[in-house]
Amino acid sequence: MRRGLGLLAAAAALLSGTIAARATILVEPRVNDVAVAGAGMPRTLSEFGFFDDAKAQRPAWGVRPYALNTPLWSDGAEKLRFIYLPEGTQLTADGDGLLQFPVGAAIIKTFAFGEGAARRLIETRVLLHRAEGWTALPYRWNAEQTEATLALAGGRIDLVTPAGEAISYAIPNKNQCKSCHGKDGEVIPIGPKARNLSAEWLNEMGRKGWLVGDIAGGDRLPDWRTHATGPAAPLARAYLDINCAHCHQPGGGASNSGLDLRWEQDAAHAIGILKRPVAAGRGAGGHEFSILPGSPDTSILLYRMGSAEPGIAMPELGKSSVDRDGVAVVRRWILEMKPR
Repeated sequence: MRRGLGLLAAAAALLSGTIAARATILVEPRVNDVAVAGAGMPRTLSEFGFFDDAKAQRPAWGVRPYALNTPLWSDGAEKLRFIYLPEGTQLTADGDGLLQFPVGAAIIKTFAFGEGAARRLIETRVLLHRAEGWTALPYRWNAEQTEATLALAGGRIDLVTPAGEAISYAIPNKNQCKSCHGKDGEVIPIGPKARNLSAEWLNEMGRKGWLVGDIAGGDRLPDWRTHATGPAAPLARAYLDINCAHCHQPGGGASNSGLDLRWEQDAAHAIGILKRPVAAGRGAGGHEFSILPGSPDTSILLYRMGSAEPGIAMPELGKSSVDRDGVAVVRRWILEMKPR
């Protein structure tokens, strides 16, 4: 009899645990789809519900982390990247270019400096895919690291980069977001192109039903972690594609320069080789060509990459210091070119 009562008690406990587990699933933090897809501009980042634990950057249900093969450089900041897809929706791939996002999706990118307990969240930028197109909004983290607040006017933060440089870090204002993410007058994402995502991540997204469509599969950007020892040409071209081509391409903000720095562009003159600037000025540094084969020190492109001075520095936004690794790779690439 006692054994029977014990079995009943165990069964009841198991049933109770199952119900509790189900209850836990039912109250799993969810993203606020109205905040993402609606017309407003939420005042705080927490209103979106993208994170279960914002300070730890632990994503909520439906928010998935991703990483880029060759990432955009921003004063050495660590980037924590996430994609949100509404329930029942999917990403669509068409070749190796930009993935297509459903309405109601979001791309979230947090910029941080420091490591471990000393890590400091600086800003989180969100791209929201709404019925009328993409909307870009910047959010600035407070000193307590408990909340990020909408920063339509941008801002400045004094900090020390991983390279030990003291800089005034710039959070872009809403219009500046458009200047980098703009093409043909519309706001679009930059980073999540199929060619710039690992095959493992793409395959996993496909297996789980979150990604459909055709991926060419043979045109991958290199892994930037190999920048010191890998082949210079593909690394340099990938770096220019991610850091410069959002402006320097047809329809981009700097299309009038005549430079087209996209990865898929293979015409030597278009990518700057023996190309004279459209308008020579102090940004040219007295040099004649964007890229002079075999001569990085007299190439305008490298001159501007190696400067942090306003009016000379390229890129114009998102840079308060010089990316020494990026400069080194592009220098090596130009040096390897046969002089003409």
